[in-house]
Amino acid sequence: MPERSDELATEYDALRPRMVRVAYAILGSRAEAEDVVADCWTRLVDADAREPVRDVTAWLTVAVARAATDVLRSARVRREAYVGPWLPEPFVVTAAETADPVDRVTLDETVGYALLVVLEALSPAERTAFVLHDVFGMGFPEIATVVGRTPAAVRQLASRARAHLAAQRPRFEVDRTAHEEVLGRFLAAAAGGDLQALVATLDPDVVVTSDGGGVVSAARRPVLGADRAARYVLGIVAKYVDQQAEVDLLLANGLPAIGIRQDGVLTSLVVLTARAGRVARVDIVRAPAKLAAADRR
Repeated sequence: MPERSDELATEYDALRPRMVRVAYAILGSRAEAEDVVADCWTRLVDADAREPVRDVTAWLTVAVARAATDVLRSARVRREAYVGPWLPEPFVVTAAETADPVDRVTLDETVGYALLVVLEALSPAERTAFVLHDVFGMGFPEIATVVGRTPAAVRQLASRARAHLAAQRPRFEVDRTAHEEVLGRFLAAAAGGDLQALVATLDPDVVVTSDGGGVVSAARRPVLGADRAARYVLGIVAKYVDQQAEVDLLLANGLPAIGIRQDGVLTSLVVLTARAGRVARVDIVRAPAKLAAADRR
């Protein structure tokens, strides 16, 4: 029935941005999230052909979350063999894309990068339960159908996830104005090669993580502490100066971030996490595949 097909396609297109965010929050990969959502369109059509789907939003949310959780379980095996630290794939938007109010809404609803980083400490079931309930407001009975547990068990999963994140997540909540102020001081100190000024912008327990995926140069272990972190950052800046790289300010998961381009190609994305007016985390994404998926200019 062409009319039903058109109706279904219209509803799917309207729901697609939210479904991508659901899958992205579970997976930490925008490319994989989009693949999951695209695959669920075919499943939706097949299911509707067997019996009309009355609540497309509910059906699609469960289907996408279930598929994303399955992908995450297999991805965890690959990530264990990953060379060096694994960082989530950032959700990057350029200045030109934010001119449209519709894109602004999409940005505001994107899951924060700092949260994605700490979610990596959870099991797939805990992560899915937390994301669906605490981030997207889904009820425990619906989540139970996603992870294959009872509602009571899902409640426990979400509770354990909150306990794991309680010591970290509140530290990473900051408004955009404060974030931009910290970013500005960090950039000025790094660009000026001022070690002491850069140390002053960093939290004493700052962590610098660099993800090269074994393809490009990156630190194999996190760099800990303000002094070591500042020296590491200044070393990277010196290399980029020698290579005549360009600095590009982008929005990564809704907050300003530092993009480094060489010959127009994004080669590094530096995402800062602020706490109490200082930088608590510096995450440097260098893996070419992640940057290519993120940089959609």
